[in-house]
Amino acid sequence: MGKVVGAIVVNEDRCKGCSLCVAACPKDVIALADRKVNVSGYTYVEAIHPDDCIGCAACGIVCPDGCITVYRKKLD
Repeated sequence: MGKVVGAIVVNEDRCKGCSLCVAACPKDVIALADRKVNVSGYTYVEAIHPDDCIGCAACGIVCPDGCITVYRKKLD
């Protein structure tokens, strides 16, 4: 059986920086961007360790604004 890896895409302009996704991530893949704000003035989240993503989608599930899309890929 192949290994499953994940990737997340954050819609930075919609993110309000609530950090619910940061707390939900079991692999500490995402964090609040350091000194970066979006068009609305909010600090947004970004993937700081994207290679560690397992594609569990916990971040996308807890995001109240639907800012995170999670992709999964099975490696052979």
